[in-house]
Amino acid sequence: MASFNKVILMGNLTRDPEVRYTSSGTAVTEVGLAVNRTWFDKQANERREEVTFVDVTLWGRTAEVAGEYLAKGRGVLIEGRLQLDQWDDKETGQKRSKLKVVGDSMTMLPSGGGGGGGPRPAGASTQASTPDQGGFEPSGGGAPHDEVPF
Repeated sequence: MASFNKVILMGNLTRDPEVRYTSSGTAVTEVGLAVNRTWFDKQANERREEVTFVDVTLWGRTAEVAGEYLAKGRGVLIEGRLQLDQWDDKETGQKRSKLKVVGDSMTMLPSGGGGGGGPRPAGASTQASTPDQGGFEPSGGGAPHDEVPF
C-alpha cells in the first residue's frame, strides 16, 4: 500500500526562532506555530475559536532564514511532513512520544501591524535541507526569464 505524508499549515509563531548548529555545521531551529480555527456554534449562537499548537523543525538555509527574519507573532506558511519522535523518560523510565512537523519549505506571510520581517519581501519562500536528503538544497532557480519558452 502506498503512503503519503504531507502537511500544510498556516499560523503565527509562538516564540522567536533560535538557530542552533549540528556538529557537522547544519543549521536547525525549532519553532512553535499557533493555528487558529473559527466556526459559528448554532446552538450557542456565537462564534467559537480553538487554537492548535504545533512544533515545527526547520533545517539548513530555511532554519537560518527563520532565525534572521521571523519573530514571535509573525505569520508563516509551512509545508512539510509529520514525524514521530520516541524516547525513554529519564526520570520515570516510561516510553514517551511526540508528533511534530519537519518543515520542507516556509513562506513568510505579510505582517499586518508593521514591524518584523526585515528586508526580505513578504511571501518569500525557502526550501529546507533535511539530513535524510544528504544535505542537498534545491537551487529553486529554474530557467532565466529570457529563456522561458512562452
